[in-house]
Amino acid sequence: MGLNPQTIGKTMPHGYAGSYARQPDMIVNTRPAGGTEQISFGAPLVYDDNGAVVPMGVGSTAAKFVGVASREMKSALNYLDQNVGSYAPGEAVPVFQRGCVNVKCQNGVPKLGGDVYVRVSENTSIPTAAVGGFEAVADATSSKTVRLTNCRWAGPADANGISELRILTIQNG
Repeated sequence: MGLNPQTIGKTMPHGYAGSYARQPDMIVNTRPAGGTEQISFGAPLVYDDNGAVVPMGVGSTAAKFVGVASREMKSALNYLDQNVGSYAPGEAVPVFQRGCVNVKCQNGVPKLGGDVYVRVSENTSIPTAAVGGFEAVADATSSKTVRLTNCRWAGPADANGISELRILTIQNG
């Protein structure tokens, strides 16, 4: 009987957007979901006028950034598509406010210690970059992305575009 060695792989994917990447240096607080739209796992969040969290979007500024929607309390509803999940308005949302969380980087190549940007305005020349998504490069038109001063990339993205985002300090706790 011969030996049948197996190799699992040389790299390990980061996991799913909204999943924590490291413990114990993480702070996650629960906030109500506001607005009228779903909040996707791994989305950057801001407070609305009522103190509930909503996705960052058009008109958001870096100073209003609260944290990232986590998948701590809720799982995806489709067993075969675990990377997609969201919170409906009125549901409790666990918000990563400090620590390392996995997020989708939709534009650019994240690198260790690199700046983190969020798209706040559409750019038709980058059709895959949705408003409210994380990016590793600033848009050529500076008003279309904002740099999150309290965040850094903690390394490159995996084959699925998921990268580790490190929130250094709590902002708007």
